[in-house]
Amino acid sequence: MDVHENRFVRSAPRNEAGQRLRGAIGGDSVTPLIGVFDMFSASVAARHYDGLFVSGFGFAASYYGLPDIGFIAWPDMVGFVQRLRLAFPRHHLLVDIDDGYVDPEVACHVVEHLEAIGASGVVIEDQERPRRCGHVDGKRILPLEEYLEKLRLVLRTRRDLVVVARTDATDEREIVRRAEALAATDADVILVDGVRSAAWIRKVHAVTGGKPLLFNQIAGGRSPRFSLSDLAALGVGVAIYSTPCLFAAQAAMDRALARLKEEDGRLPQVADGTVGVADCLALLERNLSRHHPRAHG
Repeated sequence: MDVHENRFVRSAPRNEAGQRLRGAIGGDSVTPLIGVFDMFSASVAARHYDGLFVSGFGFAASYYGLPDIGFIAWPDMVGFVQRLRLAFPRHHLLVDIDDGYVDPEVACHVVEHLEAIGASGVVIEDQERPRRCGHVDGKRILPLEEYLEKLRLVLRTRRDLVVVARTDATDEREIVRRAEALAATDADVILVDGVRSAAWIRKVHAVTGGKPLLFNQIAGGRSPRFSLSDLAALGVGVAIYSTPCLFAAQAAMDRALARLKEEDGRLPQVADGTVGVADCLALLERNLSRHHPRAHG
């Protein structure tokens, strides 16, 4: 028995969060997961949706003030997810772990951490470093067998955590080859990032043997702006929205500060459609543990 097989004999609690997300993905409708970049954006998103996506793009922007090209250190991401789970005990939390932080052993270690703190699932990609956002130029991908070795180790490490296998291939033949190979593993969901048409979603669906597909939407990105109804008709099971909170925050802050400058530093009146101190505190107080539902049994 090797070091990876030893993980199976450890006594560990079942991951209810992973089971709940897997059940949602297996349902009749598309499961939407909203990208969040910090605790405050998650507090707003959690009022509207049951599922959150811990976006690498958003976290790199928020935590480091840097583009999403490989700066994220895995302990920072694990710490963020732990805070999210404490504040949002019943929400789905799908976590972007990029390439597993390069090394397969690190990828497995991170997966164990995330499962232990109650993450619902992870997305692991086949990019080489320096990595790029899936919707920009300059991506390079690992040899397929090298990625599959890393993916299989992650799959043998997880217990109930949902694993999304992601390819960033752009060549059409390579997309099909990789989608088929990923579907042949025990990965729960397949993501071809930056897919550019409904026709290509159908092609991927045709070679993945009915395994659920994930569609990633980002404003200004490569993929069409599909509705959830559109995606359901195409056989997609999960939709992640990586950046709506981040981009909305950037635009809103720009407007608010430009107005403050124009008004000679005089704050606007709090009125309908705006937020004052009472509204902000009411939002944050919902995250206190005394407001969380208690498990029974």
